[in-house]
Amino acid sequence: MDMPGKNDSPSEQESSPNWSAIDPKVTTLVNDIIARVADKWTLLILEALDENGVTRFKQLGRLVPGISQKMLTQTLRQMECDGLVLRTVYAEVPPRVEYQLTPLGESLGEAFCGVWKWAERHHAEIEAARKRFAEGQGKD
Repeated sequence: MDMPGKNDSPSEQESSPNWSAIDPKVTTLVNDIIARVADKWTLLILEALDENGVTRFKQLGRLVPGISQKMLTQTLRQMECDGLVLRTVYAEVPPRVEYQLTPLGESLGEAFCGVWKWAERHHAEIEAARKRFAEGQGKD
């Protein structure tokens, strides 16, 4: 990502954010949210809930291969704290717990969908670049 600078054309400077004018609280929040949601488990849970709607805890564990019960619990709690999922507990024996995306969680899924589509479009280019890089590593 290029940072705006003195070499940018006037039109590029107009469309680039004024980094010094961005509220540091917003910067901190953005960095925090990216760190939380960009992890593997959050994205996989987000995808599972998006595809399946209201889902019970045990079913989510089956839909997200390789996740431990502890990690599923921790990730769902963080997602609930951030307002991404709604947790509903039913007073039954045994208790039934269901999760679903909130509108905020759905909008996050839509945002990451763009990254997914970008990766689909450019995966061959990325693989080719990785191959060229790996081949070039032995030449030093």
